[in-house]
Amino acid sequence: MSVKECGHHSSQRRNLLRLILGAIAAFVVLILLVIFLIWVILRPTKPHFTLQDATLYAFNLSTPTPNTLTLTMQVTLSSHNPNARIGVYYHALRVYASYRSQQISLATALPDTYQGHRDFAVWSPFLFGNVVPVAPFVLTSLQQDQSAAGAVMVNVKVNGRVKWKVGSWVSGRYHIYVNCPAYISFAGDRSNVAGVVASPVKFRLLQSCSVDV
Repeated sequence: MSVKECGHHSSQRRNLLRLILGAIAAFVVLILLVIFLIWVILRPTKPHFTLQDATLYAFNLSTPTPNTLTLTMQVTLSSHNPNARIGVYYHALRVYASYRSQQISLATALPDTYQGHRDFAVWSPFLFGNVVPVAPFVLTSLQQDQSAAGAVMVNVKVNGRVKWKVGSWVSGRYHIYVNCPAYISFAGDRSNVAGVVASPVKFRLLQSCSVDV
């Protein structure tokens, strides 16, 4: 084989390689363009959660050591899907109460729910915590909050999974984390650090929640 023929074949291989690389680059650009156009057209927005109200039946702290807390409350949570072209599937949602970053109730399961375009969903779960051990700093914080304002801030939190639905296409599952602050007032004497609620008290809150997806 002559040198001229070898050079010709080498040039053909280089051209073929350039064509393959160019096709791969064009395909990647096309995929990115499609994703960008979908994002621009659909403009996906995470759901908006609101803590509408809370009914407190018991919030009792037992002392001395070991300190335990007994909590019974019902909350009303609503979720709004602001997307005009995207539906939302909620899976394995669990809601619980927290005080000073310590969980003070069992996690209550919410039913799996599909939320259509610009639709609303409402849940009214009960939260229970029966003789829950609390850290010493929690007792101190409760005493300070109650003596200063006669109220505490309880965070109602939701953990679970969401999936997005566009037409017949459904995405994979994404983690959703919701945090709703709720200011709860105690009845009776502020010096009563046990914080006993003598009868059910309903608080209308309409408190917006932070949502991370």
